[in-house]
Amino acid sequence: MLLSIDTSTRYAGVALSGDAGVLSTRCWFSTLNHTAELMPAVSALLRERGATPADLTGVSVALGPGGFSALRVGVSAAKGLALALGVPLVGVGTLDLEAFPFVGSGLPVCPWLDAGRKEVAAAWFNADGQRSREDLICPPEELLDSITEQTVICGEGVLQWAGLIEEKLRALAVLVSPNPMARTWSLAQLGSRRLASGEVDDLAGLQPYYLRMPSIGVPKRRDWVPQRP
Repeated sequence: MLLSIDTSTRYAGVALSGDAGVLSTRCWFSTLNHTAELMPAVSALLRERGATPADLTGVSVALGPGGFSALRVGVSAAKGLALALGVPLVGVGTLDLEAFPFVGSGLPVCPWLDAGRKEVAAAWFNADGQRSREDLICPPEELLDSITEQTVICGEGVLQWAGLIEEKLRALAVLVSPNPMARTWSLAQLGSRRLASGEVDDLAGLQPYYLRMPSIGVPKRRDWVPQRP
């Protein structure tokens, strides 16, 4: 079984999947307490299936962009489990997860995540499901001004800006309400695909993408940065 872990945002999730697909998921809203909540959720998920950690054959984890503390919890737990159990690990970007249900639909897809400071983190996928621009963090108005064709706009970050999106884009916006459970499901599916194709990540080299580094003791950064080993 594959264990999938997502602590990119306050909406956290874990899933178990196998040859038959996704077997079980758990999602919850965390009030900045991923450290205390993640492993009990994993334990409960295994108990539901009558499984133990020894039954796991791989671990997948959401890499962000996301909050510094939240991502460290998920990625550290995923690495620790993979190392202790001797199973492969694969990381998937959170914007990829938000876009996954819609890529290849025939329309461009632009997933959003809240970046704070009245900004969003976004990615661009063309109608064939391929990334067509660099990911970025910017004010939502800047993103919307660059959209000139009908586009699926999805992801947790659209919640705050739905009114602005509809006002500026009108018929060009195919606005999708976010579903945290769908993101966890996408992680299980994408993680399974990558493991099946041999796309395994290096435990030491796999790093999360933080929206910003901690504000105390380090230079402030506007863009997301990978953790340094």
